[in-house]
Amino acid sequence: MGQEQQLEANFSTLILSIASSAAMSMGLAPNPATNKTEKDVNMARFNIDLLVLLKDKTKNNLNKEEDEFLSSVISDLQMKFLQIK
Repeated sequence: MGQEQQLEANFSTLILSIASSAAMSMGLAPNPATNKTEKDVNMARFNIDLLVLLKDKTKNNLNKEEDEFLSSVISDLQMKFLQIK
């Protein structure tokens, strides 16, 4: 039997979880439950807004790598969102 990979609950995992929801909502990745690609612009916007809110609420509480990672993810998702609109 193979070992199950343990997910570590950390800030990067939280960012990636919200970002993957945004990507699925933009039709950039299939929904793992249905394996179908669907677009939901409102849900994509909501998930991006959640990341922006997270950035605002954690200002000055993140280390440099966390802050840069979050900023990069937000920027990337915002550009992709503009392309799908």
